[in-house]
Parts: sequence; C-alpha cells; structure tokens
Amino acid sequence: MAITQAMATSFKVEILDGIHNFGVGVVRASTAADTFKIALYTSAATLDATTTAYTTSGEVVGTGYTAGGNTLAVSVVPVSSGTTAYLSFTNSSWSTATITARGAMIYNSTQGNKCVAVLDFGADKVSTAGTFTIVFPTAAAGTAIIQIA
Repeated sequence: MAITQAMATSFKVEILDGIHNFGVGVVRASTAADTFKIALYTSAATLDATTTAYTTSGEVVGTGYTAGGNTLAVSVVPVSSGTTAYLSFTNSSWSTATITARGAMIYNSTQGNKCVAVLDFGADKVSTAGTFTIVFPTAAAGTAIIQIA
C-alpha cells in the first residue's frame, strides 16, 4: 500500500469536460463554485494518479478528525502567469487533533466526490492533542498546489 503524489488522471479529463468549478468565472458566471474538501489518510491507504474518488479506505481515524475531512476555501481562483494556469486554497487545520497522517486527497464533494489530487507527505505526520495543519505552497506559477503548464 502506498500514497503517490499526483494530479488525478480522471481530473484532467473532467477539466476538459467542464465538470469542476473552482470559482465564478466568465463562462459560468451564474453558477456557484463547487465545494472542495481535503481528507487525510494513513500509510495503509493506496492513492495515486488512478484514484478517481474520495474513499474511506485508509482514511485517518482519531480525535479531532471527522471522516471526509475539511472543506477547503479557494484562496486564488484560476488565473494564469505566462503559459501556466493555477489556483490555490487557504491552509486547512484540525484543532485539538490526535492523528497520524501520511497523505491527503483533495476532492470535489459537489461533483460526486471526484478526486482532484493526491498529496504524499513523505512520512507520517503526527499531532497529539494539537493542531494538525496542511500548509499549501505559494499560489504562483511553478509552485501552486493545482497548476496546468
């Protein structure tokens, strides 16, 4: 079992099909943005580019964590710089949490819990009655959590 960081292959196709809405834009101005979530996973999970949807298999269980994870707030709606389009989320945290997580999944709960991306922390990250925080990288071309180059 392993977690391999990747943008979900199914997500790439779904972008072209117009499935995901990260923010109100010109094309879909009358449509509200979808709800995106982040769920945490243990090293027992098997997640990678072939993951298509949120799953409870291998999801973290512990004090201060609820199955399904947290709702994310889009901090930078889709923009571009040069030839790269990108977006980002505000950091997400669980307070007073006693959990161990090896990775995470960003998914679209509005669109059937479709997987957007899998994050691999590289090692188990532990919180004991403290705040467990996912810190997203700088929202810019080359560093944003979601980008298409």
